[in-house]
Amino acid sequence: MTTRDSMDQFMQQCEDTIRNAQEHMVSGSKQGHYHDVEYSEAMGQLESAYNELTHLAQSANAQQREMLHRKRLQLQQLQNQMILLNHDR
Repeated sequence: MTTRDSMDQFMQQCEDTIRNAQEHMVSGSKQGHYHDVEYSEAMGQLESAYNELTHLAQSANAQQREMLHRKRLQLQQLQNQMILLNHDR
């Protein structure tokens, strides 16, 4: 079972990752290709958070899995928005 502290720490890490990616998405939509590397890194951080979430869910209880599911939806939604922004072209 995942400890409450590790769950809280992971959720905070996800929030930080989401906030960072949102900032890069807004910046990317305004400045175009100026920050391609940072934009790609933000997308990579989202992917890493998603992978860690999947791993953490394997040892989570039902309540924690529900929290992780909601966070997964947030991560995926932001990933999709960043992809649809079509920043790399």
